[in-house]
Order: sequence, then structure tokens, then C-alpha cells
Amino acid sequence: MEEILLTQDGYERLQEELDVLINVKRREIAKKIKAAREFGDISENSEYDDAKNEQAFIEGRIKEIENMLRNARIVKDDEITGKTVSLGTTVKLCEKESGEVFSYTIVGSAESDPLNFKISNESPIGKAIIGHKKGDIVKVKVPSGLMEFEILSIEKSKKE
Repeated sequence: MEEILLTQDGYERLQEELDVLINVKRREIAKKIKAAREFGDISENSEYDDAKNEQAFIEGRIKEIENMLRNARIVKDDEITGKTVSLGTTVKLCEKESGEVFSYTIVGSAESDPLNFKISNESPIGKAIIGHKKGDIVKVKVPSGLMEFEILSIEKSKKE
């Protein structure tokens, strides 16, 4: 597995999620499975099937997070200058054609949350703007064509 870049905040969130899955969710699922078994014949027991499916999902997520944390490289605070776009920076972009302004925080792929304006350094926009400075015009190839963005500002992201 390749190196996974994470901000300190992202690393801590994954550790917290892992802790909840292992120490809370596993126990909840074990109780659901035990209760479902008490209903009798498990071959036609939908509660049992649902609990086993949920258990499989949780165990898969635990393995996924453990692998991410094992292969993680945390981007140190002193690596983030705010002078160029990098992981851990918040960037204000102006889409040249429409004039619309967007603000994105650049995070590792494991932390990506586009609905909360956290985009991956591996996304089309993230890849295109990494390493650029305030005032640069950047062309980004997106599914609908080519877009141009001007970088209006770059700052170190604030911890949440």
C-alpha cells in the first residue's frame, strides 16, 4: 500500500473513528447478534442477517482505517508555509469565466469531504493547484472541459 498523506487533524479523526468502531460499535453488534440468535432459527432471521452484515461492514472499516494509519505520513505544521498551495492549506479560488469564488481546504484523500469544502490533493483541482502561489492562474481539466482558476489567497488551515 502506498503512503497516505494526512494532516494531523485527519490522523486524529481516523484514530477517534477507529477507537469508536473497536470499543463501541463492536460491542453493540455483538449484543445485536446475541439478541437475534435468541429469536431462534437463524436461517430465516432478518435481524441476525442485518447484524452480521453490519458486523462485516464495521470489521472492513476497521481494517481500512488500520491500514491507512499504518501507511500514513502526517504533514508537519512546519511543512505548511501558506506561501504555496499544499496539504493543510485553505485556498480561495476565483473561477475565471463565472467570477465565482470558492474556498477549499486541501487534505489527503482519506480526509476528503467535498460537501464541507475539503478536497483531496489527488482530485483534479487539488492536483492542479498544489505548489502554486497567490495570483497564479491555473488550468484544471475537469469532466466538463477546461476551467481556469486564479488563486486569490492561501493560508494555513485552522484546526477544527
